[in-house]
Amino acid sequence: MSERLDRLAAVCGGCNRCALSSTRTNLVFGMGNEAAKVLFVGEAPGEQEDKAGLPFVGPSGKLLDLYLGSIGLDRTKNAYIANILKCRPPHNRDPLPEEIAACLPYLREQTKALSPAFIVCLGRFAAMTLISPDFRVTRDHGVFYEKGGITFMGTFHPSALLRDPEKKGLALNDFLGLEEKLKEKGILK
Repeated sequence: MSERLDRLAAVCGGCNRCALSSTRTNLVFGMGNEAAKVLFVGEAPGEQEDKAGLPFVGPSGKLLDLYLGSIGLDRTKNAYIANILKCRPPHNRDPLPEEIAACLPYLREQTKALSPAFIVCLGRFAAMTLISPDFRVTRDHGVFYEKGGITFMGTFHPSALLRDPEKKGLALNDFLGLEEKLKEKGILK
């Protein structure tokens, strides 16, 4: 990890801005290639992620890896994965507004250090936080937005796809649209 990200991870590890720091097993800072031009952001770690200290390692992570691979991305080679929250909410409940407010500055610093060209929001909380508060995944998935020199897209969270497999095709189309944009920008060949 770069020195800047190492320092930020250490700060996150000592954070007690919200109560989640007292219930976590491990900090889930992020993983991937720091030079990647594509950052995937979920809402918060789940139980498997909390145990491993890594994002998207449970069943939803396996599904995410399939989608990434389908367009030539890999979490260790040319993508980076993080979450808005760095600690797991108990029982995988939705993040609370005060938890998002406490953790969002860390994601902003992480994003500055990574300098991605694209941010893909996985699920409604990530998209509502990073794209627009009125973002609706069922309505707005796969649409690209330009903000601050970064291209954003929101799509379904992999765990939502595991609960509702009928939406897997919609998510695949979102990833195929992402692949096309990445090729247009010369990020993928």
